[in-house]
Amino acid sequence: MKYEYIPSGVCSKKIEFVINEDDTIDSIEVTGGCNGNLKGIAALCKGRKKDEVISLLDGIKCGFKNTSCPDQIAQALKKIN
Repeated sequence: MKYEYIPSGVCSKKIEFVINEDDTIDSIEVTGGCNGNLKGIAALCKGRKKDEVISLLDGIKCGFKNTSCPDQIAQALKKIN
């Protein structure tokens, strides 16, 4: 199933996910933000269970911000049932 999330408080503008029926991540595509870093994070998330990725990325901060693009990926995944 395909999902779209609009992040808040970060440089990225949109996060698109494809989640398989077994709750594994098929793909993540981030628009905006640090392109190379986010492509690397997306590649590392591919094939992992949604809950595992949430536990790895939740709470990561970017500099002085209270969130980050990885944290926003976790927040988006939390909203997916």
